[in-house]
Amino acid sequence: MPSASPPPTAPRLTAERLLDAMTPAERARAERVEAVLPALRAAAARADAEAAFPAGHVALLREAGLLGLVVPEEYGGLGGTLRDLAAATYAMGTACPSTALAYFFHNTSASRGLLPLEAVRAGLFTPEETGDVTAFAERVLTTMASGRWLANFASESAKSAGANISIATTAEPAAGGWLLSGEKSFGCATGVADTYLVTAKLEGKEGPDALALFLVPRTAPGVASREPWNGLGMRASANHGIRLDGVLVPEDHALTIPGAFTRMLQVSRGSFVGNQLAIAAVYTGAAQAVYDHTLETLTRRTFADTGRPIASSPVHQVLIGDMTQRLQTAYLWLRRQLELETSEPPVRPKSEVFTHWRLGKGSVTEACFEVALGALKACGTSGATMDGPVGRALRDLAMGLVMTFPAERGRLEVAGIATEARENALFATVEADR
Repeated sequence: MPSASPPPTAPRLTAERLLDAMTPAERARAERVEAVLPALRAAAARADAEAAFPAGHVALLREAGLLGLVVPEEYGGLGGTLRDLAAATYAMGTACPSTALAYFFHNTSASRGLLPLEAVRAGLFTPEETGDVTAFAERVLTTMASGRWLANFASESAKSAGANISIATTAEPAAGGWLLSGEKSFGCATGVADTYLVTAKLEGKEGPDALALFLVPRTAPGVASREPWNGLGMRASANHGIRLDGVLVPEDHALTIPGAFTRMLQVSRGSFVGNQLAIAAVYTGAAQAVYDHTLETLTRRTFADTGRPIASSPVHQVLIGDMTQRLQTAYLWLRRQLELETSEPPVRPKSEVFTHWRLGKGSVTEACFEVALGALKACGTSGATMDGPVGRALRDLAMGLVMTFPAERGRLEVAGIATEARENALFATVEADR
């Protein structure tokens, strides 16, 4: 009697190169992402050349149900977690990094719904505040789940020596709501997203407790796009920002309780508002793609005199080895951060999770850029074109070196944390000996 055939194995998904073990639910969500990758990949070169976000991608991701990826099912979303988001941005990063980056920023909006609700459950808001906080949080989540693209605008041209992001946009009380005025220098999906999620400070107040959140329709009177930015990389992410000139936002589209923003952050486990590591996943996906391209090119092409693959030469072996080491470095940092931010119960205290991210962001993005640099060296002049896979990857991955904060700032902050802790410990010991 012939033996039974083994059950067919499911095809390997792109996301599985990042996540070692996926639950059935995670795999189902990752399959939705996998289905859109061919379209993203096909549009990537033209999108980069034209420096324009492909408008069709909004409908593509909406129809795939992916605009509600990390929205809980009770609000109409897919119920994904940070693991799903990292897997999605990584997979999209292998196809079109610009789209992956814009999609990442859309999903950061969910934290402005999830974290307030968690803060309510943690008792960080008074009974009088809870209703307004809950209503705003649920509005954010249901808006995303309905298939509307949200652009999350926080960054501004104004810089502060003591903060990564400084907020100068103001919110002034007005009849029926708030008037917003200011300029946001960076935020993906400018002119593309349906709704802008804007962080502003309440007029007459300063410090973190003054920060407030507002949902602003793209077409609202007083909203305008800034001039398109001729970026080095991530050129199709529509990240040139917006201007707000007395934009009226209804009261029920705002979260203006003083201190609400800082209370939200108290329940975030690690990377700013709990999802920043997914931006590093974008760059890791792009690095994996250029690595694969380089390896395939150099093993397919041969030397005319020996017939041996170009990849077999000593110098190319060194370059490929270096690229492999850099890519694995990115994976190690990213996977560890993902474990720290998603493990239940937590395996490390919040302070350590935060510290690891401040080091990890720069470690990942620098390693990914080194992969692209190695690809440039390995592929030589034939790969050194503006519109080729290597040239696009080199430019896209260069953006990771400066986005949010450079690696040097993260290391500086971690050094300060470590030395101040030791200084305090030594000071305490001396005091105890007196």
